[in-house]
Amino acid sequence: MKIGIFDSGLGGLIITHSVMTKLPDYDYVYLGDTARVPYGNRSMELVYQFTCEALGYLLGEADCALVIIACNTASAEALRRVQQTWLPGHYPDRNVLGVMVPTAEAVKELNKGRVGVLATVGTVATGTYVTEITKLSSAAAVTQSPAPLLVPLIENGGVRYAEPILRDYLQPLIEAKIDTLVLGCTHYPVLLEPIMRLMGSSVTIIAPNVILPPKLSDYLDRHPEIETKLGRDAIREFLVTDITPAATTLAATLFGEPVKLKLVKLD
Repeated sequence: MKIGIFDSGLGGLIITHSVMTKLPDYDYVYLGDTARVPYGNRSMELVYQFTCEALGYLLGEADCALVIIACNTASAEALRRVQQTWLPGHYPDRNVLGVMVPTAEAVKELNKGRVGVLATVGTVATGTYVTEITKLSSAAAVTQSPAPLLVPLIENGGVRYAEPILRDYLQPLIEAKIDTLVLGCTHYPVLLEPIMRLMGSSVTIIAPNVILPPKLSDYLDRHPEIETKLGRDAIREFLVTDITPAATTLAATLFGEPVKLKLVKLD
């Protein structure tokens, strides 16, 4: 059986590369819903529907014992419902994890007080990051800033145009004098350099591709009932729901090396 990693587009390949580097022996399958990216501007019900379709494929046909929802929007808008109602009725012996609780744990470990969250419109609207961070760090003041244009820019090769837009999105966080910035989307590590430049050296940045690999390693150590099911042939599969002319180039850029994309259909 495999470890599945799901994202609304190709941004999750950044996390996938980090996880595979940290834990290289396991079998993995990545699924990017590139036909319907971005999720951040979708309704909560539609995000839940898309997420269940992706999980059905990964836990069923792709034979995953564990799936990580790398997409922050899906984690915010669908994960709890998936864990409480969908998963027990479909795959009670499997597990699905998100990115928000590990991120909140990373904030707590830093023990700082003014936290900024840069995320999609959908993620910000749920307030899930605020809830999870303050649950573990009750004294933390959390300021959010929605960034609706960043994912489309990154997915369509427009990173070079991002800095002035970033400046506008980061301004409320700068004004709030944050000391910690959460990158609340899998795509945002691509913009790490301009973000660091705009925020300054006094702000600590929490990026999902940095925190998730050790968190997953710890999870597998604590859950042998999942870990012992996993294959160890270093199989790598990269699945997408649409292959655009630029998809292969973007995938290689985000993953850090060439990848072979395979087209699948979700329903």
